[in-house]
Amino acid sequence: MRILLGLLISMVLILNVPPLMAKENIVIDGSTTVGPIAKAFAEYYMGQNPDVNITVSESGSGNGAKSLINNACQIADMSRFMKDKEFKVAVDKGIFPVTHVVALDGIAIVVHPSNPVKELTVEQVRDIYLGKYKNWKELGGPTQPIVMISRDTNSGTYETFEGLVMKKEKIVEGCEYVGSNGAIRGRVQSTPAAIGYLGLGFLDATVKGLKIDGIFPTGRAVASGKYPIARPLYMFTNGYPKMGSHLYQFVTIHLSKKGQEIVKRIGFVPVTEY
Repeated sequence: MRILLGLLISMVLILNVPPLMAKENIVIDGSTTVGPIAKAFAEYYMGQNPDVNITVSESGSGNGAKSLINNACQIADMSRFMKDKEFKVAVDKGIFPVTHVVALDGIAIVVHPSNPVKELTVEQVRDIYLGKYKNWKELGGPTQPIVMISRDTNSGTYETFEGLVMKKEKIVEGCEYVGSNGAIRGRVQSTPAAIGYLGLGFLDATVKGLKIDGIFPTGRAVASGKYPIARPLYMFTNGYPKMGSHLYQFVTIHLSKKGQEIVKRIGFVPVTEY
């Protein structure tokens, strides 16, 4: 047995056979809006690169920033830009966040398909969430109290809604807060008097998207800048990734033709077109 083992070791040395290499891991955490893009990119990239393992978690934009700051992930998915205080904490810890805009998104205002209301203004949506409108009959809908659904305050989607729609005014008490775009869609699906908001990639026939200021939330309307509730979607890394590395190749997928096809297929808007 010792002789056989010695022969095998000698053969490895002579033939210069490399040892089995562990897979490289890329950990992604953050936005539930960017999550589907990250998951689709991960599936595609791992299919092309079997030596890479990519995991994607969806804990919200704020938690994605915390994970990057704490070196718990290589990529933070965020549906809002990183805040000044987050940058400061990151730099104080030796982390230097670099942003990659991977897609564009519109925030669709949605109601139950049975609701006859077809459009609202940004001001009317704000007034609903301020409690100025309490019943759908005030807006041409049925005689039903309005049920407001919002994303949780740790969400980048919430913060975009707060900035673009609420103008930093506080949502009235009685609003229901949920943890994901999918949860908002589910609540609106099951609640005839509900109103909510979600990323464009989550808008489907199970809920009714409304025209806002006369513009329906479509990819073309977002890309043209006409839809009033729109934003970029981000991936943040610690510094700019080393050119040619797996991390670099992953965070630049969106610039390729395949990456643009993936972004479109999911329902978001590519940042470039080939």
